[in-house]
Formats: sequence, C-alpha cells, structure tokens
Amino acid sequence: MADVLIVFGSTTGNTASVAERIGKTLSGGGHAVTLLDAARAKADNLCQGRDCVLFGCATWGDADIELQSDFVPLFDAFERIGAKGCKTACFGCGDSGYTHFCGAVDVIRKRLAELGAVDVAGELKIDGDPDRAGEDIDAWARTVLAAL
Repeated sequence: MADVLIVFGSTTGNTASVAERIGKTLSGGGHAVTLLDAARAKADNLCQGRDCVLFGCATWGDADIELQSDFVPLFDAFERIGAKGCKTACFGCGDSGYTHFCGAVDVIRKRLAELGAVDVAGELKIDGDPDRAGEDIDAWARTVLAAL
C-alpha cells in the first residue's frame, strides 16, 4: 500500500473535484490517499514519508501564467518540500481559449524536475468542466496507480 498525497489549489471547485476523483481511483486500488487544499499546505518536508505526491492547480490569466492564488505560497517555497526522488505528477484545470492553457501544470512540473522529483504520469490538463473529462481523469489516475 502506497501513501499518496494530493495537493490542490481550487477556486471554483473544478480542480478539487478532479483531485477527489483521482483520489477515489487510487484508494480503490488499495492505497492510502490524503487530499490537502493548498491553502492549508505547509511546504517544509511536504513530500517526506510519501510514496507519491500529486499536485493540482488551476491556471488564471492570459498575458502571464498565474497559479491559483492558494497554491502560490506553497509554490514559492517548493525548495523546502523535499521533492528529490519523490514520485510526482501534475494536473490542472483551465480554458484552452487562453494563451497559456493550464500553464500552471507546466510551471509546477518544471520546478519539480529541477528539484529532482520523479514524474510518474506526465500531465493531465482539463479543458473547462471536469465532469466532461471523466474518462481522461480516470485513465490518468490509472497511470499513476500503475506507477505506485
């Protein structure tokens, strides 16, 4: 049984619902899953003692990539999360009509790679309403599940 943490930043509830759906798939596979709102996350050693940490963040803005506001303080302290060697993957919700569709996912994945994290599932980018992307979410969660 793996210990999985899913940290998410969600303003409208879309990213939270994706996190919950991923969590159900992973817990259904026999793993211990903890969901953590980024607003309550503490950076210090966040990844320590975990088999896998998933990061979910919505993207705002068009001219620049803006991470969901609750996720920003955590991201600014990523050097303290202890990501080196930790299995990670990133997901997010956005709108493909914007220049940087789900750009937060790209920014977070890049920073995790710089910190030595091991990406186990690539990225999951949800365009618009996550209820319409259920099959994609489930498939991505199964990819994470296979890597545990």
